[in-house]
Amino acid sequence: MLWNKLLGERGAFHDELRLLQDADTLAFGGVGIAGTLLPATKAYFTIEEGLRQHGAELRPKLEALLDKATPAGRVYAAELLTHVDAESGRAAWRRLAGQHGDVKTFSGCIMGSTTVGRYAEERLRD
Repeated sequence: MLWNKLLGERGAFHDELRLLQDADTLAFGGVGIAGTLLPATKAYFTIEEGLRQHGAELRPKLEALLDKATPAGRVYAAELLTHVDAESGRAAWRRLAGQHGDVKTFSGCIMGSTTVGRYAEERLRD
């Protein structure tokens, strides 16, 4: 439960932030034939839900992930920052533009790849 996560001694959403930090694949829905949600995808949705009440606490933690997370984790963090507010999201995408880290992606059963910079540039055009 979300409430139990808030009571944890390591801080709110610690486990979910760790999953995003270490994410090796970017997926915003189920993957494969079974449509299984990856642990990082579940963490993304949990944090997205938590932003409504804990955005001020989560924002600096997500901004920190832009520097220390894996390439997929950086994209997850930037996407979540767009849910904090539009300017936070644009600032995150500008910060990631030009980065060359490879990102493995999944859309349903289709696996692909991109770079952090390409993904960021596409989001800046949106």
